[in-house]
Order: sequence, then C-alpha cells, then structure tokens
Amino acid sequence: MTNVDIEAGLISFFEQDHRDCDARWADVEELLDTADIETARAAWQKYDVSMRRHVAMEEEVLFPAFDARSGMAGGGPVMVMKMEHRQMIGLLDQIGEAIEAGNAQEALDIGDTLLMLIQQHNVKEEGMLYPMAENLLAGEWESLAEILSEY
Repeated sequence: MTNVDIEAGLISFFEQDHRDCDARWADVEELLDTADIETARAAWQKYDVSMRRHVAMEEEVLFPAFDARSGMAGGGPVMVMKMEHRQMIGLLDQIGEAIEAGNAQEALDIGDTLLMLIQQHNVKEEGMLYPMAENLLAGEWESLAEILSEY
C-alpha cells in the first residue's frame, strides 16, 4: 500500500512510483553483483512486489479511466503499454526463477534486458501517456487517488 499524495497529481504520482521501483532495482542489482544471493532474495521480493503493484495500478485503475475518457477503448497508447507490461512480467518471472535457482549472473543478465525495456517504457508513459491522462482525468484525480491508495 502506498501513501498517495493527491496534491501531487497524476504525473507526479506515477513518475515517483517509477523512481521508487528504479531505486529498488538498484538495490537488487548491487546485491546480485556481490553474489550474495540470500540477501538479494529479500531485496528482489520488494522489487518484484513493487513492479507488479505498479503494473496493477496502471492496468486496473489508470488505463480503464483513460480509456473511458479518451474513447480509445484499449487501443492507442494503452494497448502498447499493456503489451510492454506483459513483456516486463515475463522478465520478472525469469529473474525470480534465476534467483530461486541461485544464479545471480543469469538474474543480472535478464535484469539488463528488463531495465532497457523499462527505460523505454517509462519515457513513453512519462512523455505521452501520463500528460494525456492528467489532462483527461484532472477532475477525477481525487477519486482515482483514493483507489490507488489501496494498492
């Protein structure tokens, strides 16, 4: 569960969540680099949960609200973001399997692919989708933020 800052607005909220997820990955990567797989497991769990939570907040709250207001009905930018989310979840699954198997290097290698995908994804969300969503959903942000606070 996160403490949603309603005053910050939609863009700030989701961009801060991106930064928080990035910071958690940096912790995982640092621990995997030391091959301390046991300590890395705990950091991995936090990161995995935060990434899946972020995807859920977008797919269960933001995207449906955006689609309802924009009339795009799952097409346009939302369709692309959902496709990329599926790719990210697949990579998260693979990293989790590598960590469970005790293979820090494999987890790091897959993590490099995930990080590249996330960076490209975040540029699109932060540069296009979030500004569009904030514009379309400004009047609904308070109620959306209340829902997001439950995640």
